[in-house]
Amino acid sequence: MKKYLFWGWLVCLVFVSTLGAEAQQRRRGYLLQEWTVEQGDSIPLIHLTPVYVFDRPVDLRRYRKLVDAVKKVYPVAQLARAKMADMEEELLRLPTKRAQRAYIKKVYEEIKGEYTPVIRHMTRTQGKVLLKLIDRETDYTAYEILREFRGGFVAGFWQGVSRIFGQDLKSGYDKDGEDRIIEQIIVYYEAGLL
Repeated sequence: MKKYLFWGWLVCLVFVSTLGAEAQQRRRGYLLQEWTVEQGDSIPLIHLTPVYVFDRPVDLRRYRKLVDAVKKVYPVAQLARAKMADMEEELLRLPTKRAQRAYIKKVYEEIKGEYTPVIRHMTRTQGKVLLKLIDRETDYTAYEILREFRGGFVAGFWQGVSRIFGQDLKSGYDKDGEDRIIEQIIVYYEAGLL
């Protein structure tokens, strides 16, 4: 009798958990629910989101710090991508080098006025993540962007300053290598799971 009660409760639990699963997908921690039939039995397939397990508390703190950095910096990187696309489109329409330089200077002053307060309140981790995400979004490193729009001397100067403070403007984004955790955080962020 207890055996049948247990299986009855289990079937009820599975049935209740599948009701409204679409509305509660994000809250329950799974991405997709499917059903499969094996030997006449219907079996729910629930694809769970991966969970990182850390051996040491310091690793968990670093991960959370990285999540917070991505959440703060990712919208800025997306705006940089949009601004750069608009800027490249406008530069192609301008007829002379002089007009292009004047336009670049105007955009530089706008960006400087708008984003200087935001960047001044960033931590080093957020700055490193911003450099990585700018490369991810625009396919250009920060150094290449500076060299293209402000010149080689300015790019070299800021590369030297950034190296003094432990940064690297030439650092690229490697989504399959060292930046795979950042890529996973971005996927979660875009899916609304963070």
